[in-house]
Amino acid sequence: MKQRTGHDWHLIDHKIFIPSLLFIIMISIPFSIYESESLNMLNTIFDKIVDVFSWGYIWYALILVAAGLYLSFSKYGKVVLGNPNEKPRFTMFEYASILIAMGVGSTIMRTGMVQWTQVALDPPFGVSPESQEALLWGNAYSMFLWSFQVFAIFVMAAPAMAYIIHVKKRPLMRISEACRCIFGDKFTDGLGGKVLDILFLVSILSGAAVTLGLGTPIITYNVSALLNMEVTFGLTMIITIIWVFLFSVSAYLGIEKGIKRLSTFNMYLAGGLAIFILVAGPGIFILDYFTDTVGHLLQHYLQLSLYTDSVAMETTTHVQSHMIFWFAYSATWAMLHSIFAAKISKGRTVKEMILTYLLAPTMLSWIATGVLGGFGVERYLTGEVPVLDIVEGNDPMNAIPEILLSLPWASIAIIAFVVVSMIFLTTTLDSTTYTIAAYTSKRDMSKMEPSRKLRVIVAAIITTLALILMQIGGLAPLEVISGLMGIPIIIIQLLTIYAAKKMMDEDKAWIYNIRKEGFKSHLRD
Repeated sequence: MKQRTGHDWHLIDHKIFIPSLLFIIMISIPFSIYESESLNMLNTIFDKIVDVFSWGYIWYALILVAAGLYLSFSKYGKVVLGNPNEKPRFTMFEYASILIAMGVGSTIMRTGMVQWTQVALDPPFGVSPESQEALLWGNAYSMFLWSFQVFAIFVMAAPAMAYIIHVKKRPLMRISEACRCIFGDKFTDGLGGKVLDILFLVSILSGAAVTLGLGTPIITYNVSALLNMEVTFGLTMIITIIWVFLFSVSAYLGIEKGIKRLSTFNMYLAGGLAIFILVAGPGIFILDYFTDTVGHLLQHYLQLSLYTDSVAMETTTHVQSHMIFWFAYSATWAMLHSIFAAKISKGRTVKEMILTYLLAPTMLSWIATGVLGGFGVERYLTGEVPVLDIVEGNDPMNAIPEILLSLPWASIAIIAFVVVSMIFLTTTLDSTTYTIAAYTSKRDMSKMEPSRKLRVIVAAIITTLALILMQIGGLAPLEVISGLMGIPIIIIQLLTIYAAKKMMDEDKAWIYNIRKEGFKSHLRD
């Protein structure tokens, strides 16, 4: 048994994994010791980037949407990522559910319920705070966060990654491999390729630790309200351990038995929670408000997409500053999402992969935001829960249990909310663990899965890093660093889009790697 464990450990490529881990530790320790000073410094740097490069993030996101539509509806869209004569690995519902669980995660439970409050207190376009229009902007912006731009950021490196492992049958599932057609063998196999791969791992390991640390309060605030106890580090530790157990088991079981089952189950559970809120809560208001919000968003979508608040000069609104942070932070996660999407997209066409990632998570996010946000707005308007008073000057997550407690059978609602949030975070971290293990593995990823024990080892490393940083106060600086890491990732991401087109052009894949006539009927059988 010991020999087998050692064998699994040696399946990992230490040349990229160890430097990435050491880099995170080296930057985390001094930032944790001097937390307030480092936060001030990092926030100053990030604010400067927002001030100087906000236009760049906005155009970056829009360019990726345009690139996604181009690849989907051009000749490249029909290229099959794998053998054109084989069925896709998952049914469309399973495939969409896995992408939703990975793309949205537990964050939607927080942003859907209380993100509108930040905008209502500080609305864009000169709207009066706490007005009716500000409330509409609040939920419209929450939907905008989980819309086409962010999911384009997540998926647009996937075509290149999927092509190298499912069509080219390259053994290593790495960014350097995807860029081989651009930089050549010498760069890819040398120091340049290692730097690209280490850069990816640093962003993902730090992002995973931050997600575990920042996702925990979504659960702890509601559990503390349910049990009528204070939020303590001990409670946070207990919840984190439960989480670790869940996503370690799921990671060990793999995609088929772990991620797929949890993802599809959570779709039904989240649907049940939404129906419960509609029936037990203000269902008519929620549906009316959802309709108004979608109309408001669609009417102002282009205006919001290009919003820099330039004429305000010395001031910025929450929407402008937060939107840039959101795109920057999403860029940090872009390669992780793309690599995972690439791995599970065997047998799917480029068009199916891109459009599923653009549409399925967007649809669920809009519904979740409509139900959760609409519920919170109704409680505020009726005065039943002073939502804006609660969040002003405090963590907005304080308002979530207060809103849920206003429901009949409030305990059931909170338990369901906690379970859905926990499963979402479990599948997100499970997918992260799987991807890191696949990325660092020496196995042939075009034919095999990453070692089970290697996935558990990665899960343990992420958890240990998160718990240490939570205890010593290093998560906040690491969160800002994760946002800053998005800048080089953007360059890499754009390179992979070019690489995907270049590889398909060289192979004339739109001629030789497409589904033959009659295969669609075979798919339905």
